[in-house]
Amino acid sequence: MKIIALQAPGGVDQLIYQELALPVPNNEEVLIEVRAISINPVDIKTRMGKGFYSRLKDEHPMIIGWDISGVVSETRSPLFKKGDAVFGMVNFPGHGRAYAEYVAAPAAHLALKPADISFEEAAAATLAALTAWQVLVDHAGIKAGNRVLIHAAAGGVGHYAVQIAKALGAHVTGIASAANRDFVLGLGADEYFDYATGPFESGVHDIDMAFDAVGGDTGLRTLPVLKKGGLLIGIAGGIDDNVKEKAKELGVTAISTLVQSSGADMNKIAELLKNKKMHSTVSSVFPFSAMADAHKQIETGRTRGKIIVTMD
Repeated sequence: MKIIALQAPGGVDQLIYQELALPVPNNEEVLIEVRAISINPVDIKTRMGKGFYSRLKDEHPMIIGWDISGVVSETRSPLFKKGDAVFGMVNFPGHGRAYAEYVAAPAAHLALKPADISFEEAAAATLAALTAWQVLVDHAGIKAGNRVLIHAAAGGVGHYAVQIAKALGAHVTGIASAANRDFVLGLGADEYFDYATGPFESGVHDIDMAFDAVGGDTGLRTLPVLKKGGLLIGIAGGIDDNVKEKAKELGVTAISTLVQSSGADMNKIAELLKNKKMHSTVSSVFPFSAMADAHKQIETGRTRGKIIVTMD
């Protein structure tokens, strides 16, 4: 089978195409013939020697990527049978080995793909959608009527977070660029704020829960817009000790979290997709032979929704 191995940390020239024998699934795993792969910022960070590179550097070959959709070609788990269409985030934050024609994956990390959802849309709704679900449901426990603020609301994680929060009955304020105003409101956001027109702190107030997928100083700037007892959750490294201490002073809480592979949560995502309460926005699709171009697009930092790679 064809794979893309990371030869060394660096630029896209370090993504090397190779041939490798098909993986053999272990007990409770399935072998998936991959149809689509979702590309995430963590893929780029890992390729550059950051992200999870230090965890994977002793793997040979190192095959990065975690998000896949495809068809079960062999099974050693009672959860799925040969021919099932499945999707999921595999072995995150371990060695996902997603940049390959076939992937051996734990059945417990997967869900059945809804029949009317394409492989591209399904692959998109993995790491990003799981991150949004776990932040909003598992960590924040949002409820109907909560006021939720979502930074980078047009991005991969953000566009799912808007939809999930709305599906759970929250009042959602999305922050994005002017070019994405209609897109964010079309996702269901109740309010929109253009970060380029002025500091968002001046236009957003009384928030129960804020979701920071941006990092930098965004978390610190978000704390004053929270209600007393409010919660800020970050996923991009912006919640440091300084932010946590400032949060305590203001009577709010700030935490960071990392998404984990979960078939149970994937089934919740599948249900939302099936019931049309959430959809994937796929802005670009690249063939497997153009993985470098997919990485370059993510590196622009201006991607609406998700970037997908399909098998040639």
